[in-house]
Amino acid sequence: MSGEPPEGPPEPPRKRMVRAPTRGGESGRGESVKVKTSKRRTTSSNAWLARQLNDPFVSLAKSKGYRARAAFKLTEIDDRLHLLGRGVRVIDLGCAPGSWLEVAVERGVTDIAGVDLLAIDPVPPAHILQMDFTDPACPPKLLELLGGAPDVVLSDMAPNTTGHRETDHLRIVGLIDMALDFAIANLTPGGAFVAKAFQGGGTSEVLARLKRHFARVQHIKPKASRADSSELFFVATGFKGR
Repeated sequence: MSGEPPEGPPEPPRKRMVRAPTRGGESGRGESVKVKTSKRRTTSSNAWLARQLNDPFVSLAKSKGYRARAAFKLTEIDDRLHLLGRGVRVIDLGCAPGSWLEVAVERGVTDIAGVDLLAIDPVPPAHILQMDFTDPACPPKLLELLGGAPDVVLSDMAPNTTGHRETDHLRIVGLIDMALDFAIANLTPGGAFVAKAFQGGGTSEVLARLKRHFARVQHIKPKASRADSSELFFVATGFKGR
């Protein structure tokens, strides 16, 4: 698992188990950039490159100094629900390349720990663990790094895709389940859980569990999630306790 997987055609391969001044201004794309075809790139790679070059959130992330456009997914969620702030303890699952850690720290979080299979450059004062979250030894280490129970659990985890839609979706749902198990076992009362998901079958049981354990459950599709992507986020607040 790792944070910020591809939306649509696959991005360059990753390890297993993430509106600034643009050509048309901050709110518009302006003229699109055409990508020259290359024999060294596949059709899907050309499409991915064109999408990156014409994505205003990619330009905005660069101008703001964020490591990835995914930062704006979390900022929109937090702008709406105010989950992050000084005194809030946060755990970020699938945190590579670190953009959600950056947002949390920017918003005043000082007690934060993240985990990913990929190596990540430091994001002080965050504690970063390079490990597989599915390893039973990982959750205790995260809690030790955090120094206590989390108030917010964020999950941007997703497995590498196999190309088989049903299999990929089931694997994603499985990771959400694991993240939710961790949240239910460790969140402080009143805490919050945010997890990336994709539209499709297999999520009804996850939603039922969320509604049993949290006072409010929402689906949020941030503007930074591409319109042609099935990506959305489950956001559950008001943890009822164990």
